[in-house]
Amino acid sequence: MGERPDRIGEVVGSMKYYVYILESLKNGSFYIGYSGDLEKRIKEHNEGKTKGNKYNGPFKLIYKEEYKDPIEARKREYYIKRQKSRKFIQELIGLGL
Repeated sequence: MGERPDRIGEVVGSMKYYVYILESLKNGSFYIGYSGDLEKRIKEHNEGKTKGNKYNGPFKLIYKEEYKDPIEARKREYYIKRQKSRKFIQELIGLGL
């Protein structure tokens, strides 16, 4: 099955998915997430429109990975979340503290 144009002229099948890590500017905590629209999702976090960290914003994006396959992106998100380790995240984003 090949790529096909959708109703607004974009190519369906070339969407990008992101695994991202945000850092709270309020308390330094990390949030790991997944999205097909990274800019919109970060905006939602910063506007308090997400349940899990509504009161921890504002946030800054400190890390992202790009995927073509949403399933692979979700697997990666869950893998990072399962680590439950601040040290793991710091090493992943290159702080190595």
